[in-house]
Amino acid sequence: MITSESEPYDLAVVGAGSAGLAGAVTAGELGLSVALLDASVHTGGQFYRHPAPAAGAVRPEALHHDWSAYTDLRRRLAQSDVSLLPGHHVWGVTRDGGDAPDGEGLWAVHAVTGVDGGDERPVLVRARAVLLATGAYERQLPFPGWTLPGVVAAGGAQAMLKSGLVLPGRRVVVAGSGPLLLAVASSLAAAGATVPAVVEASGYLRYARHPGALVTNPHKAVEALVHGAALLRHRVRVRLRSAVTEVHGADRVEAVTVARLDRDWRPVPGTGRRIDCDALAVGHGLIPQIELATALGCATRTLPDGTRALALDGLQETSVRGLWAAGETGGVGGAQLARAEGELAGVAAAARLLGRPAHGGRVRELQRRRDRMRSFADVMAAAHAPGSGWPHWLTDDTEVCRCEEVTAGRIREAVEDLGARDARTVKLFTRAGMGWCQGRMCGPAVACLAARGGAADLPAERRPFAVPLPLAALAALDSPVVPRHRGRAAESETESEPGALPPADG
Repeated sequence: MITSESEPYDLAVVGAGSAGLAGAVTAGELGLSVALLDASVHTGGQFYRHPAPAAGAVRPEALHHDWSAYTDLRRRLAQSDVSLLPGHHVWGVTRDGGDAPDGEGLWAVHAVTGVDGGDERPVLVRARAVLLATGAYERQLPFPGWTLPGVVAAGGAQAMLKSGLVLPGRRVVVAGSGPLLLAVASSLAAAGATVPAVVEASGYLRYARHPGALVTNPHKAVEALVHGAALLRHRVRVRLRSAVTEVHGADRVEAVTVARLDRDWRPVPGTGRRIDCDALAVGHGLIPQIELATALGCATRTLPDGTRALALDGLQETSVRGLWAAGETGGVGGAQLARAEGELAGVAAAARLLGRPAHGGRVRELQRRRDRMRSFADVMAAAHAPGSGWPHWLTDDTEVCRCEEVTAGRIREAVEDLGARDARTVKLFTRAGMGWCQGRMCGPAVACLAARGGAADLPAERRPFAVPLPLAALAALDSPVVPRHRGRAAESETESEPGALPPADG
């Protein structure tokens, strides 16, 4: 008989961003015992990243959109019995008892704590079901000079501002593709940076081809107007169908070259213009972070921008029974969509585990909201999909894989002379993607170069480790099990040290 010390949770939620928070509090309110794990010591994820109390921020909400939705989730979390486990870097999810007659058994969520402090400790959380809400990371397309100090990811610039209250520079060009650029530029300008230009490789006319998605998602138009008004107020120029094709500087960024692009994102000869700056914030959209799921064999689907997301059913369940997903793991669509999907997944998981039917007015309303916002997300992905001609930005000595210092010339040699036809074969010939980031930074570029500019879906690789971890964690696979408890989530977040386990509530 399972004792109270080893009794599993009903649901383990990985990721405490918008989707994970919504799923955890919803499941907890419906009667499930829930463990909420996140690598950060604070909830909110990347979207609601906020400064530590030591930073002395007086109004952190000034840097966020729709802050009230987050505070509502945080209030519900504090009032719930959800066990918040901050500072837990989840590196793998496995199924214990997979040979059970019913084919189910318990899930084992493997994590490491104390990573930031150098005192890593492996831990294990067991649960009857799992909800993955691991978010996304930025897609980077290389160009000459992109490794210079002062070049940061667009989302990274926003994270610096939100969590550290610092700017990447005083004069910052924002470039790439996607609606994130407008939010980043308006935030930087409001915080005191000079933004000479927002350089968008795509245009916005493609949205007009889908009036239905626009009409049914008016909040997206409102967001665009808010950011547009902020850019006008700060006199920020928006350059459409253009890209930063080169960064200039000796020890750090001093200027960038911006060129017009044709329909396929090839630079138009003679259109290059130099813009002086001391920092560049650049990104070309987001890539769903699905490594935990693909390691379990979950089915994926290709999004309109060529990235891969999890294939989910109408109730957010993956192709692996008992494993749900929400938010950007199913495709990037914003915080409102993530909250709706997280809530729907929480309702569905509770219905399954409590033996109740997963239907009713609440489920139908959540599905309608999700489908409406997901349709807009697909339009957005198609509108900002990279063109096949962007490799024309690259010279042969441009580094593509920064970890292993693999240049575009070496990758082209592997493709043209050695016969590589996909990213995996290029990796074998050149080591591109075998460094610390495991291809998260260079993967999209390598896949496109391997396809010789053609359509290049990102491979859904199955890896045993979702994040880097020390060998000591592997040597201790009999990790201590986090006991189920019904602690106060608010105390766990504000008082526990990273990696500390909240005490059991007798």
